[in-house]
Amino acid sequence: MKPLVSILIPAYNAEGWVAEAIQSALRQTWREKEIIFVDDGSTDRTLAIADSFSSRGVFVAFQKNAGASAARNKAYSFCRGDYIQWLDADDILAPDKIAKQMEVAERLNDPMALLSCEWGRFIYRTSRAKFNPTLLWNDLMPPEWLARKMANNIWMQTSTWLVSRKLSEAAGPWDERLSFDDDGEYFCRVLMKCSGVKFVPGARVYYRASGPSSLSNVDDSNRKLESAWRSIQLHIQYLLQMEDSARTREVCIKFLQTWLPAFDPHRPDIIRHAQQIAGHLGSQIQLIDTVESLRWKFAWMKSIFGSKAAFRAQNKFPQLKHSMIRFWDKTMSQFERMPRP
Repeated sequence: MKPLVSILIPAYNAEGWVAEAIQSALRQTWREKEIIFVDDGSTDRTLAIADSFSSRGVFVAFQKNAGASAARNKAYSFCRGDYIQWLDADDILAPDKIAKQMEVAERLNDPMALLSCEWGRFIYRTSRAKFNPTLLWNDLMPPEWLARKMANNIWMQTSTWLVSRKLSEAAGPWDERLSFDDDGEYFCRVLMKCSGVKFVPGARVYYRASGPSSLSNVDDSNRKLESAWRSIQLHIQYLLQMEDSARTREVCIKFLQTWLPAFDPHRPDIIRHAQQIAGHLGSQIQLIDTVESLRWKFAWMKSIFGSKAAFRAQNKFPQLKHSMIRFWDKTMSQFERMPRP
């Protein structure tokens, strides 16, 4: 018997994308699979769309809105798989993604190995996805993987991972206190328990770029800022637990410095705490002068409208730019789907 793979899909108000995500799970060439979908209290047609796939073997459950981590934990409670494939409701798996990773998993015969793969960003057209390799696209030992992530502020998309049940149980459940970077924190714990990361070239995930307004953007939401700060502290704790050295302390200091501007000017208390942690690690971090950090396109606004207005305009511009790109990509996607004479 081949190992069973559980594809777990949490969703909230994803009516525009959820059908594509479920279809990509159904199209997996790895035959031994189950698909479990949990709706996290959506107020749109997400649940109805998911229900339409019940006849094709998709298990659909509903919960009152409690957050992505809670939905993931609930999905996991239903699954029976030997391996776990997480899939966000707006992302897409290449048809042979799981099969290619399972081929490697069976060859390794090590349930504590953690498998990753390639991922590329797209908006509406997967044919336009951009796959940009990073330093994490390698076979790595856990301390080195996490050090590279933190030092370079890079990451691996949630759906790239394939995790054995044994490794999942060792890592524990998703942290339901986190609303930002819950996946980053969770896979740090998976990483700490694994025997090593095996990168599988050719296996692919398509990550839908939702833009600056997405859940993955910190912005000035107090809940997100606190969640981001908790995740940052845990990243530092996890890395130093695996390797407490001059090298990893330097990585932690660089990580704090990189994230420090995210909390300015909204959370000076977090900035002070970050500086205290850096001090304990043997160094100092400084907040870059916010006047100097304004790009030239927006710096002129400061003298007329004030600092807050200038920074608000600078932060809103990427959202406007992304909206225009989304509109164009959606238009071209619809055009490509039109029947040809």
